[in-house]
Amino acid sequence: MELQIFKNEQFGEVRTADIKGEVYFNLKDCCKILDIKNPRDSLNRLNPKGVVTTDTLTNGGIQQANFINESNFYKLVFQSRKPEAEKFADWVTSEVLPSIRKNGAYVTNQKAVEIMSNPNALGEFLQGIANQVKQLELQNSNLVEKNEVLEVELLEARKQARYLDVIIESKGAVRVTQIAADYGMSANQFNKLLHELGVQHKVNGQWILYKKYMGKGYTDSTTFDYLDKNGQARANMTTTWTQKGRLFLYELLKNNDILPLIEQDEVA
Repeated sequence: MELQIFKNEQFGEVRTADIKGEVYFNLKDCCKILDIKNPRDSLNRLNPKGVVTTDTLTNGGIQQANFINESNFYKLVFQSRKPEAEKFADWVTSEVLPSIRKNGAYVTNQKAVEIMSNPNALGEFLQGIANQVKQLELQNSNLVEKNEVLEVELLEARKQARYLDVIIESKGAVRVTQIAADYGMSANQFNKLLHELGVQHKVNGQWILYKKYMGKGYTDSTTFDYLDKNGQARANMTTTWTQKGRLFLYELLKNNDILPLIEQDEVA
């Protein structure tokens, strides 16, 4: 695996790797630049086929590090709420990737000094470029197809970001009726669906999470008052969903090929 470090005064450093002729980005570096606090959570939202874990030399010695491919890089950018995220993506797409694809190398100041002072280094550098050119020629026939795949995955990332924005903009817990409406269902249909998926069951008239989902901050219980048919004051308990719970439901339903209407519209 060939490791290269790209530097930018505004964003800092990001490590890239050439893995079987494909560019991969260090997940931790990208999350730091994009101000994503928990790389592990972000990793769960990426396509596992585009993630590689490999031994990497760091200041602390050899450590395992996650690298993500180009399509996952774009998905990660859309997870960021940092205003500079788009500029970071522009830098990668306009400078980093073209440099790698054109030359197979990124000439840093240190590398330039090495080449100027050591003739052998120049030969090795040029040989490396020649090898990259041969590799790119072999891959050239697949570039159009790969770009089409990236465009589809980028569209999917944008659609996901739209619904995640809806969730993040919501304040406090919400009733299942609101979430069900996002999917074009009634509250009754949605609750039954969650029951079929093994999320919840009904206890004394209230939908309660199964044990394995309890204590994760997905739901709250809210008491509301009402008058019965005889005019008597009554109280009842209902389950509401937190933002964390809504994100959980989104990922669960997506894994079962059930999308919110905001994403279904774009697919159509």
